[in-house]
Amino acid sequence: MKKYFLLIVFVITLTITGFGQKYAYIDSEYILGNMPEYIEAQAELDRIAANWQKEIEVRFKSIDSMYKKFQVEAITLPEKMKKSREESIISAEKDAKDLQKKRFGKDGDLFKKREELVKPIQDRVLTAINEYAKDKGYAFVFDTSGAMTIVYADPKWDINDAIMQKLGITVSKDE
Repeated sequence: MKKYFLLIVFVITLTITGFGQKYAYIDSEYILGNMPEYIEAQAELDRIAANWQKEIEVRFKSIDSMYKKFQVEAITLPEKMKKSREESIISAEKDAKDLQKKRFGKDGDLFKKREELVKPIQDRVLTAINEYAKDKGYAFVFDTSGAMTIVYADPKWDINDAIMQKLGITVSKDE
């Protein structure tokens, strides 16, 4: 009985290993960081974000100056004028915060610009990964650059260079 049990376990083990799945991993930040068009898109996004940030800072400085001026003059202003100035300051502050949200908020202008500039590049990389994985018979391809933690990865399963080659990217090994 014991022999049959061991034989069954042995056959099951062989069957399972016979259908073993292949795994590979990539580092999407490494791949994207070596793509000139991605680097240019990131630089463009940084430039746009810096300009929008300056625009918002100018508004907040203006509001701060309005508020300081109001504090100095508040003592001598009639009540109606005080109320009008306070409302003006509050309105300007609301407009500045709305602009900040419009530019940098969830689904804001920066998000839309990122979708416009970066998403096509990321889609191209994803397509290359999918095609390569299907061609080579990989069941899974993990990305080591994200939140997923891989404690150890055998370099023989690293397909970064193959994906970059598929994308037409050459990288010198001096880096």
